[in-house]
Amino acid sequence: MSMPADPELHPSRPRREPRGGASRGGTARSGASRAGSADRPRRGAKRTLMGTIRELPNYLRLFYGLFRDPRVARIDKILVGAAIAYVLLPTDLIPDFVPFLGQVDDVFLLVTSLQRLLSHAGRRVVAEHWPGSMDEISEMNLERVVGAAAFFLPSRMRRRLRMIGRV
Repeated sequence: MSMPADPELHPSRPRREPRGGASRGGTARSGASRAGSADRPRRGAKRTLMGTIRELPNYLRLFYGLFRDPRVARIDKILVGAAIAYVLLPTDLIPDFVPFLGQVDDVFLLVTSLQRLLSHAGRRVVAEHWPGSMDEISEMNLERVVGAAAFFLPSRMRRRLRMIGRV
């Protein structure tokens, strides 16, 4: 008796649910595979954030340069100053002494603020102050970082930080 091919290896074949189904309790094996697949997005999100956390000094240099740039509007400078203060102060919504999560809220606020600055001040002005690779501040990468940070933050905190970042 031959075993049917795995539908995950052949995406063109439709995937069949086990007879027990998830709604009827399922099997222990299917539950374990679901738990393993739920871990994958979390690991990817954590990897994305760890790369961005390593870039925090570059983000702070960027924001300091934008704060001093005369081409940046006053309201945007207030936003930049608030974002710098939020990152540098050890006590915020998630205190920075909490490993990893203490930096996630900082990254979320910095990136949402940077998205606003890119649309208001312009990509050219931001690029002049960015010391890293331009790929790091591409729109697609910034969206990926915001999504990864949002994965770890409670929804109420995301709303508050987004409100601060987009004033």
